[in-house]
Amino acid sequence: MDTNQAVNPRTYALGDLLATAAERAVPVIRALPDERLADPTPCADYDVKSLVNHLLHVAVQFQNLAVKKDSDFTATPDYIAADPAWRDRFATEAHRLAAAWSAPGAEEGTTGAMNMPARIVGSLALLDLTVHAWDLARATDQEYRLNDAADPVLDQVTATVGEMAPTARAMGMFATPVRVPDSASPLDRLLGETGRDPHWSRPAA
Repeated sequence: MDTNQAVNPRTYALGDLLATAAERAVPVIRALPDERLADPTPCADYDVKSLVNHLLHVAVQFQNLAVKKDSDFTATPDYIAADPAWRDRFATEAHRLAAAWSAPGAEEGTTGAMNMPARIVGSLALLDLTVHAWDLARATDQEYRLNDAADPVLDQVTATVGEMAPTARAMGMFATPVRVPDSASPLDRLLGETGRDPHWSRPAA
C-alpha cells in the first residue's frame, strides 16, 4: 500500500470534516481585531467585515440545506453590526453547521435550488469554511493551522474544487488559477486552484 497516497475523502463523514474545519476557523474569527474589519483580504470581492458576514451566512444557510430546506443567498445580513457578540455567534453557528450535517440522512439525496447531491452541497460549505478562514487569517497576520500528517478536510475540499472548478469559474465564484510550484504544499496548490496567491500580502498603504 502506498502510504503517500491521499486518503479517499468519502471515507469520512461530512459532519466530522465540518467539525474539524470549524475548530480551525473559530480561533481565527475570535482573534479578528475590530480595527482590521475594513482591511482587504485575498478574496478580492471582500474586506474582512464582509467576508465574516458572508461566512456567517454560509454557516446559517447551509444548516437549512442539511435538512433539505430552502436557503436564501439573495442578500447577506450584516451580522457584525447586528450583534456585538458576532465572534461567539460564528462559533455557535459553525458548530451547529457541523451538527446539522452529522444528522442521519444529511448526506443522502439532493438538496438546494439546483438539486445537487447533498454531499457535494455540504462540501461547498466545507470549502468556504476552510478557504475563507485562510483568507481571514492571511488578511490579519494570523497563522492558519493544518495537521502535519494527511488531512482529510483538505482532501475533501481539493476533491470538491477539482469537481466544481469549471462551473465555479463560469459563475464567477473562482478567479483564474494562480500557478504554484510543483513542490508547493497541498494547501498552497488548493489556494492556487481557487484563484488565490498563497503568498498574498496586504497592499502597501
